[in-house]
Amino acid sequence: MTGTIRVVVADDHPIVRDGLRALIEASSGIELLGEATTGDEAIDLARAVRPDVVLMDLAMPGRNGIEATREIAAKGYATAVLILTMFADDESIFAAMRAGARGYLLKDAGNEEMRRAIEGVGNGEAIFGAGVAQRMVGFFARARELGVQPFPDLTDREREVLAEIARGASNSTIALHLGISVKTVRNHVSTILSKLMVVDRAEAIVRAREAGFGVRDERPRQADA
Repeated sequence: MTGTIRVVVADDHPIVRDGLRALIEASSGIELLGEATTGDEAIDLARAVRPDVVLMDLAMPGRNGIEATREIAAKGYATAVLILTMFADDESIFAAMRAGARGYLLKDAGNEEMRRAIEGVGNGEAIFGAGVAQRMVGFFARARELGVQPFPDLTDREREVLAEIARGASNSTIALHLGISVKTVRNHVSTILSKLMVVDRAEAIVRAREAGFGVRDERPRQADA
């Protein structure tokens, strides 16, 4: 994405909204379109202003963040949801992913990590905060130790392509990263959709991210000395 990333903040705590508003206003290339205090308000705002990113709390009055995320994803808006919460348990993380969230970040993240997550999700990446990513990697590592491998029918190359899909990469980007042709990527994507028994790329992304594909540890990089 080029240009300004347009954001809606959904959180029922005024202090949190104040902090996010200050961060966004101080960030070049990010614009705040509006604020919501309930899941229903978040859905209405997403419908009305079509933001690039919704920063979504999980625990809100009325429909919660998971339900609001699912509704926004189901409408097919070109809006990515970045969960921003204090909940780091497996159930909350995977529920958010199943609902269609593009990222998951804890509220104790620093400003730079928060800014990077907004930019990443706004540009089509799947972003997970350091602690969340480590928890997910640990979860799937334990699954591998038990001999459980997600999507065993996929070939090694198809698994590489699926990981790129889960990060939100386009076919041309996948081709560049893996050193193969766009036509080959298209063939792999078609096969993957069939093997995963999903109808489209969006559903494949949800399934893949739920299984741990495309998870990135997005801690801010240290500047070179």
